[in-house]
Amino acid sequence: MSEQNAIAEIRKTVILNAPIEKVWKAVSTSEGIAGWWMPNTLEPIVGKEFILHAGQFGDSPCKVIEIQPLKRVRFDWGKDWQLTFELKQIEESKIEFTLIHSGWDESKKTEFGQPHSNIREIMDGGWEGIVKNQLVKYVEA
Repeated sequence: MSEQNAIAEIRKTVILNAPIEKVWKAVSTSEGIAGWWMPNTLEPIVGKEFILHAGQFGDSPCKVIEIQPLKRVRFDWGKDWQLTFELKQIEESKIEFTLIHSGWDESKKTEFGQPHSNIREIMDGGWEGIVKNQLVKYVEA
């Protein structure tokens, strides 16, 4: 991706009142991710390919590119994007969770032919609710 076409990554950070092990399970297992985001076939093994079942948008191919237990999960999503889930323990049962959605490029279009710049705005709003409502409810339940 050339610098001039780069679009800012999406970052969403939230403080979760839960033990780090519980948060880690929510973001690093197939069952966990399905509980707050979408069904998938994730196995937390670097190099492993998996599918996100994105409802009406169909299945998205993904590939795990980094696993740092209790700290970070990173995977390629579709043809251009990368998703990172980062955990930082602040207190015993207070975890700072950050989602980073990168790979945005003005010169590129999604698999569905939509410009990245249009989809980024939609995704930014979507992630806001997913991270700050759905993930919070899931791990604090």
